[in-house]
Amino acid sequence: MPTAVEIAPSILAADFAHLGDAIDTVARAGVSILHVDVMDGHFVPNISIGVPVVASLRKATRMTLDVHLMIENPELYIGPFAEAGADMISVHQESTPHLDRALTMIREHGCRPGAVINPSTPVGHLSEVLYKLDYVLVMSVNPGFGGQHFIPEAIQKIRQLRDLRDRNDYKFRIEVDGGIGPENVQEVVRAGAEILVAGTSVFHTPDPAGAVQSMMQQASEVLAQRV
Repeated sequence: MPTAVEIAPSILAADFAHLGDAIDTVARAGVSILHVDVMDGHFVPNISIGVPVVASLRKATRMTLDVHLMIENPELYIGPFAEAGADMISVHQESTPHLDRALTMIREHGCRPGAVINPSTPVGHLSEVLYKLDYVLVMSVNPGFGGQHFIPEAIQKIRQLRDLRDRNDYKFRIEVDGGIGPENVQEVVRAGAEILVAGTSVFHTPDPAGAVQSMMQQASEVLAQRV
């Protein structure tokens, strides 16, 4: 049976002077997940937002907050982000030598745990934790900045994860982040992606709600072909 696909707009690309309006716009378009990129200027060459912004978002919306920690020592911040209102928290395989511990901490704080892999990281590096994940986030750009071009090799990683899940009856969803837009939505959904993070292709358009709905329609067309 087809699996639902969701568009998760990334607020990194939104106008922070009108963030509330941007959130309301995509919520009216049917979005249920909001992607929140947290960067520390060390693990990635950029600095974005922290715990107070997540707490403010929690007050402003009931949408699922998908908090992506692109930071060193993520174990130190899992608790604060969970308490601020995160629903999903993902950590990079490359950011900690204690990935299993970090994922366990996320679950213990009442959030859904996810693991992230960079473009140069093989899927096999997650083999020992796949069974305990709620989702795997495949980076289809090098993390740190929005507006980059999609790296095509991510498609094969998505397929590998789908096949591993099917063979082993794992329960994780597959998320993809970076360079997602109307030109490749159907390709990534066909490969097996179920949560599509989209920033520039949503918030840098004249009609963000229309952009979301268009991508949802494209994803639905692929799912309909699986029936």
